[in-house]
Amino acid sequence: MGEAISGSLNISFGVLLVLFAALLISMFRILREYERGVIFFLGRFYRVKGPGLIILIPVVQQMVRVDLRTIVMDVPSQDVISRDNVSVRVNAVLYFRVVDPQKAIINVENFLAATSQLAQTTLRSVLGQHELDEMLANREMLNADIQRILDSHTDAWGIKVANVEIKHVDLNESMIRAIARQAEAERERRAKVIHALGEMEASEKLVEAAQTLGKEPNAIMLRYLHTLTEVAAENNSTILFPLPLELLSKLNGAFKDLTEKSKN
Repeated sequence: MGEAISGSLNISFGVLLVLFAALLISMFRILREYERGVIFFLGRFYRVKGPGLIILIPVVQQMVRVDLRTIVMDVPSQDVISRDNVSVRVNAVLYFRVVDPQKAIINVENFLAATSQLAQTTLRSVLGQHELDEMLANREMLNADIQRILDSHTDAWGIKVANVEIKHVDLNESMIRAIARQAEAERERRAKVIHALGEMEASEKLVEAAQTLGKEPNAIMLRYLHTLTEVAAENNSTILFPLPLELLSKLNGAFKDLTEKSKN
């Protein structure tokens, strides 16, 4: 009888010893450099501890780990209708980190899911206020607007949004063809404008040249001779030699005088 009692006592002592060792081990927690522990005492917030060795009172204290490293979150593709009624699919990437572990655990149930949903709705609302050309050309401005709005909303959750980058703006085939036609028409317009400007500048220079040549009667003859020199250098078989009208009128007058004298 005594042996049975002593044996049961030994077993009970062994069980108590194992339980005490388990409680003792559960008291010690190790947090890495990028981790913090939000401590609750009987369900109420106590303090934020870490990094390093943390001692908890079993049963009455609980700890929630929080990672302080920058989190990279891929925002799923969103269907967006721009201000000029163009349907596009846009996705982005979000960079954020927890700066206040207390707010991240107490003020929101799941800060990762909350930040993801807020990023999706903000992406649709911000891009819906801009036209397609602005989405394609002014991504830096749109990124800054989305980052500012997200940062202001997540401040109550202890989260700092560092950066937002729009990755892709996907268009359907009909819109891609329309943009290609628009770009082609724009290039044709620029070509016509440049050609017209060239014609206008050439005409102005011709007027200036004509005024300069008109100041000296012999200048036009020198220009004729220079043109003949250029034509002769190309080994052409036909050369047209222009003559001034004054010279032709004088030759015509002299021919008439000779004819009248011969008749007399």
